[in-house]
Amino acid sequence: MATTTATDLGFVRNIGICAHIDAGKTTVSERILYYTGKNYKMGEVHEGTATMDFLAEEQERGITIQSAATTCPWIYKGKDYKINLIDTPGHVDFTIEVERSLRVLDGAVAVFDGKEGVEAQSETVWRQADRYKVPRICFINKMDKIGASFDFSYGTIKARLGANGIAIQMPIGLGHDHKGIVDLMTMRAFVFEGDKGEVVKESAIPEELAESANKWRHLMVERIAELDDALMEKYLNEQPISEAELRAALRKGTIEQRCNPVMCGAALRNIGIQMLLDAVIEYLPSPTEKPDVEGTDPQDKEVRMTRPHDASAPFSGLVFKVVSDTHGDLTYIRIYSGTLTKGSRLLNPGNGKRENCSRIFEMHAQNRIPLESVGAGNIVAVVGIKDSYTGDTLCDQDQPIMLERMHFPEPVISMSIEPKTAEDKRKLSEALMVIRREDPSFRWTYNEETGETIISGMGELHLEIIANKLRRDMKIGVEVGKPKVSYREAITRKVEWVQGKFKKQTGGRGQFGDCVIHLEPYSKAQADENELDFDDSIAFENKVVGGSIPKEFIPSIEYGIRTTATTGVKFGYPLINIKATLVDGSYHAVDSSQVAFEQAGRLALLEAVEKAGPVLLEPIMKVVVTVPNEYLGNVTADMSSRRGMIIDTDDRGLIKLVTCEVPLSEMFGYTTSLRGMSQGRASSTMEFLEYRQMPSGMMKELLEAQSGGKDKKK
Repeated sequence: MATTTATDLGFVRNIGICAHIDAGKTTVSERILYYTGKNYKMGEVHEGTATMDFLAEEQERGITIQSAATTCPWIYKGKDYKINLIDTPGHVDFTIEVERSLRVLDGAVAVFDGKEGVEAQSETVWRQADRYKVPRICFINKMDKIGASFDFSYGTIKARLGANGIAIQMPIGLGHDHKGIVDLMTMRAFVFEGDKGEVVKESAIPEELAESANKWRHLMVERIAELDDALMEKYLNEQPISEAELRAALRKGTIEQRCNPVMCGAALRNIGIQMLLDAVIEYLPSPTEKPDVEGTDPQDKEVRMTRPHDASAPFSGLVFKVVSDTHGDLTYIRIYSGTLTKGSRLLNPGNGKRENCSRIFEMHAQNRIPLESVGAGNIVAVVGIKDSYTGDTLCDQDQPIMLERMHFPEPVISMSIEPKTAEDKRKLSEALMVIRREDPSFRWTYNEETGETIISGMGELHLEIIANKLRRDMKIGVEVGKPKVSYREAITRKVEWVQGKFKKQTGGRGQFGDCVIHLEPYSKAQADENELDFDDSIAFENKVVGGSIPKEFIPSIEYGIRTTATTGVKFGYPLINIKATLVDGSYHAVDSSQVAFEQAGRLALLEAVEKAGPVLLEPIMKVVVTVPNEYLGNVTADMSSRRGMIIDTDDRGLIKLVTCEVPLSEMFGYTTSLRGMSQGRASSTMEFLEYRQMPSGMMKELLEAQSGGKDKKK
């Protein structure tokens, strides 16, 4: 039976659970589902029964691969609230899942390992949340782990993230002795009893913890008072500050992203989750407490527009995820304004297509609850959308708006993939299009020259999961080649007054286009400073004066330059970090056309790059290795042999954290090597950092090897 959602937006929270891999995000999510009554039994990651990890790959590997959404109720201070929850992956190869989730969420819970504190991927997730201005609560999990330290983990939040963390709880016991939490707001102790920690017992703070609790309480009051002038005055004058005043100031500071409440517990032992849910309601914003969503007029991108979080406003929503399904693709939408009704027609202002919303569902992992209509502030899945993808806006047909798009990382690794049979070949390209639609960080191309299909992604695990999906879910026989690095081209110097002239006479009307450009190395910072678009790391500026080229041909020149750059100029890899400035040219009153000027732009770029010192850039990865002291020498020596640069070594007692910057080409199979050199006791994480110029000797070797391969193929 279909229902209609009519919840007051003040009682809605759209939150995500995000963190470094193995910090316990999915376990936290499972406990939330149990305590809110959404699940009648707790799923466990280590048993492969977690509700939010429902893919076969997730259950086998014990990791989250794709973000899963659910909606659950929570009663706080006698009032019914609705929490839209998204559990995101922690592995860096699936960072796009975190990116698109944070883009549509109003708040997040950042989970940290109580022993490790802030880890490499924690920093990446934090930066992503900063980009989308998402208020956060910090939850230090695994207080029951041997070696756990609340003081240390709390310290890393400030030291590594630069965050203004304010502890509002402290643990009762650590490791095996961890059994509860001291609430610093009420100065009461809470322990969690019963088979599933469902019985929360309140008592006075144990005597042995009184001194420590008073110290943390004093620090909390001081830090909260700093957020509010009136409270600071009271604090300095040693006047009492009420619990209500502290909570109000902390809520305001959290929503304004000036601070982050820090909590603790142990999800696996069912400690602290109910209090975390209370804090989500207390300190994270409802949709109405976020600024009106901003966008632009689709007809004129210079015109800024806003939409209020109001069910009666014109409809606007953002597609943040597409999942292929045998019963019709599921398109996940965050509704920012207006009301979405089953059967309504919508506009995608990006491509001008009209879309039909045939069915609406409230999601609970892979299960669906049908809805008749849903208002602003909610997250739902829709069936019937055909031509809209991740990052696209859907809006009212008569009052269009274009919302800000998402940031998608560029792939850094590629491998060839070959179908086993003619039938597999027929199905492969269609399957790859489906995966690309689901995953914007995945790319694929067909190389006409070599006859190879090349798939590209964020890491070896990312591509391995995709290959398994083709074989297992899509029943396509494929063989994958060895991973290859996705290099980039760049230039090293500025060149001026380079001409591109396209002239063709074929009897009758000819083709004529002529342009002159300057080409120079350029960065995103320079583009932002000069307010230029830096799409695909290319900036274009028109400085033609006097009408030497008619205005209608300028976009064609830019298009010619951009498409040529993205397909590679000198070495066959995309050209990045350049600025092309159009300074002069000429045209023919009869023979000039958009196609001719597109070709002229292409020829000008080819000529300019040849003169501008073309080089290859290679992806550099940030690698963090956690290694016992006795194997540190092995790890650092091995890193040096891989052209790695050790940036920092952090001491964690008997463990060292080694942060390095290493070319991706040297890191294939590193996990296996690391296991061997440390008797399986070391671990590592790796994420893309930046592109850097390749040493000339290695660049020469690479190009010679590639040309040799092509000669053999021929």
